[in-house]
Amino acid sequence: MDLWQLLLTLAVAGSSDAFSGSEATPAFFVRASQSLQILYPVLETNSSGNPKFTKCRSPELETFSCHWTDGANHSLQSPGSVQMFYIRRDIQEWKECPDYVSAGENSCYFNSSYTSVWTPYCIKLTSNGGIVDHKCFSVEDIVQPDPPVGLNWTLLNISLTEIHADILVKWEPPPNTDVKMGWIILEYELHYKELNETQWKMMDPLLVTSVPMYSLRLDKEYEVRVRTRQRNTEKYGKFSEVLLITFPQMTPSACEEDFQFPWFLIIIFGILGLAVTLFLLIFSKQQRKEN
Repeated sequence: MDLWQLLLTLAVAGSSDAFSGSEATPAFFVRASQSLQILYPVLETNSSGNPKFTKCRSPELETFSCHWTDGANHSLQSPGSVQMFYIRRDIQEWKECPDYVSAGENSCYFNSSYTSVWTPYCIKLTSNGGIVDHKCFSVEDIVQPDPPVGLNWTLLNISLTEIHADILVKWEPPPNTDVKMGWIILEYELHYKELNETQWKMMDPLLVTSVPMYSLRLDKEYEVRVRTRQRNTEKYGKFSEVLLITFPQMTPSACEEDFQFPWFLIIIFGILGLAVTLFLLIFSKQQRKEN
């Protein structure tokens, strides 16, 4: 066991109290990172020529994967030269990545057997035996769910003027998330815009998988997309496929923004008013002659 393994093992083993509270995880991360910086100060300014972690992501709190860059240094590209190791509270020694294949190139995949929620992990990336990058995290902090699926819409109502319509947009949670058992609670965010617009409009976050949209123009086409995140976190996953909303073709007169002013009624009432006025004048003159 080298000096780094010894120090981090002691830090993990000697901090059982540091894992038993909501404030413990940051303390562990700081301690592990400080140990890394003391032992390997070169990590503070990791060379752009070395491989480097890009992200770690869990789609459903049950598995996760970490990815890294190739690195510009061609001497590091030989097979097996780059390796990833991890350590956590219940494993007091460094273990190598369990699966370099399932998550794609330059990645490490942790299936449910290797994933422990609410347990801090530290990972390190090595090249030819030397550490080139590291990071620490907890699985619940790297959750970015897959996109919602099955977007569809239902017409609720058409206004009496046949200018606007109300619809209900529905979708399903990501298939790999166990929302029914409450293992993970998802929050959804719906974006929409007219077809030819570039700026998306955003609705407030939702905990349900449907939302009504009111007063949409019948002569317009709309695009809708939805993304989701774990409740009380900040990072959203990717957007769903875009749903195109097209209403049945309406007559041109039904889709005008304003009513056509009823000029013929005005003319008729004007003629009637003028006739009544002339009749009253004639009647008044006849009354005067008789008097």
